[in-house]
Amino acid sequence: MNHRAIKAIYLFEMARTWRTLMQSIVSPVLSTSLYFIVFGAAIGSRIDQIEGVSYGSFIVPGLIMLSVLTQSVANASFGIYFPKFTGTIYEILSAPVSFLEIALGYVGAAATKSIILGLIILATAWLFVPLKIAHPLWMLSFLVLTSVAFSLLGFIIGIWADGFEKLQIVPLLIITPLTFLGGSFYSISMLPPIWQTIALFNPVVYLVSGFRWSFYEISDVDIGISVAATCGFLLAGMAVVWWIFKTGYRLKA
Repeated sequence: MNHRAIKAIYLFEMARTWRTLMQSIVSPVLSTSLYFIVFGAAIGSRIDQIEGVSYGSFIVPGLIMLSVLTQSVANASFGIYFPKFTGTIYEILSAPVSFLEIALGYVGAAATKSIILGLIILATAWLFVPLKIAHPLWMLSFLVLTSVAFSLLGFIIGIWADGFEKLQIVPLLIITPLTFLGGSFYSISMLPPIWQTIALFNPVVYLVSGFRWSFYEISDVDIGISVAATCGFLLAGMAVVWWIFKTGYRLKA
């Protein structure tokens, strides 16, 4: 394992975060704060409780997941796409660095950014609503697994994209709608039976449900299923990345 190569890629990507602090950290935190104000105060005042938890507190895990998912994909996709765009990706591919080391550097940096963002949003939430975390270790585990899994997805999107426009297609048209429909702002038990069944085909439901369970011990699906779904998504992403580097898909002329 070439630890020096992993460290070089990782530190380079992390340095880009500090250069674009407003876009990488401040902007998502401000956007999430607006969600707290609109949903927590305006709408939350009209909803008493959901399964014994105040509405403002109930949506905190969903809001964190919303930011983590979108930022993981955005950071990882741009991180690998830009070297493709400038042509420096060929220097990396020709270096004595394996696909695993390249993926660890880019995906690790994107996941780290998302984890930091998620923890900042969690700290910000305490300013708006009362919170309790019943299972801190499970909370951190879900946060890390989700960040890595969706950073892998972003890494795949960055390799697949052949233009800056395509970098936005999947996050805007697929991931964001799935997150909003995945129980971020409500429990799927509030839906009609037919829509509850349809919602179970949304993978984000399992991520949000498991993450919310770590806070309040309430969930829409069994915690074991949530863990299995999250790990399955992570393994699927790793398999696709391995295939991309094995075949040279969108990397080699």
